[in-house]
Amino acid sequence: MIEKIAYPGLGEAYKLTDGRLEAIITAAVGPRIIRLGFVGGPNEFAELPRHSMPTMSGEWRLYGGHRFWHSPESNPRSYYPDNDPIEVEVGGDYVEARQPVEPPTGMRKTLRITVCDGFFDVDHVLANEGPWPVEAAPWAISVMAPGGVALLPQAMARDPANLLPNRLLSIWPYTDLRDARLRPGADLIRLYQDSSATAPIKIGINNDRGWAAYANGGRLFTKRFTLDPSGVYPDFGCTVESYTNADMLELESLGPLVLLEPGDATYHTERWYLTEAECLPLDDEEALMVELTACVASAGELE
Repeated sequence: MIEKIAYPGLGEAYKLTDGRLEAIITAAVGPRIIRLGFVGGPNEFAELPRHSMPTMSGEWRLYGGHRFWHSPESNPRSYYPDNDPIEVEVGGDYVEARQPVEPPTGMRKTLRITVCDGFFDVDHVLANEGPWPVEAAPWAISVMAPGGVALLPQAMARDPANLLPNRLLSIWPYTDLRDARLRPGADLIRLYQDSSATAPIKIGINNDRGWAAYANGGRLFTKRFTLDPSGVYPDFGCTVESYTNADMLELESLGPLVLLEPGDATYHTERWYLTEAECLPLDDEEALMVELTACVASAGELE
């Protein structure tokens, strides 16, 4: 189920598989879950080895795959480089990768992936090991391969009389709501990745259904995530965000903001599913929501 390997361009890594699905988490850098896919199939995640930017602490490299940040985003805090080997623990059905403490922030990020029968559980642990309190939220970012569409269900909780607003849309300064990649509907927002795009776009919503998905090449990647109904979430209340440019699309879930005293930690869990979805009705929102809801319901509940 778990095998130590050398991953091209990234060195030491670990592959986890249930025989049908496989995931690969890096140990020489990151941590990144650099691959997710069917055994022998394409990588659902984008790999972007040449994407980098200079920071006050050195070169930050994107790599691609799935990464773990803490929100709200800021520079240089969010872009502290993670290019060095990390501490890895291998159990019977999991690999846990612990990043060294970030000197500028005092934060330590731990990413654990557990292989299950038909899905992966991905735990994100954000610990404050510095000398002062820090307010932050765990932020799980999956960098998806180009060519697909993010499927973002809108909030469904409402007051009985339908008098109060129940949904929000956070809009980043570079986002143009006239962009053809963005297709809002009654219950679902679709955000398409377009490799010919000349500008990025990002949105965030207060998704209270606990899932988001990405359809690409006849396959459907679904992530379920834990929610705190009483929590205060970043970016005006976003539980889900999505960013896309010409190279990839990021499918992101967030935990609530927490004031972490020294020695405290906060947790955020995602459960990942990958299914064949050749005939998904992407242009029919009502039919699409029926299929997506059934798919999520069949996946079971997060513990």
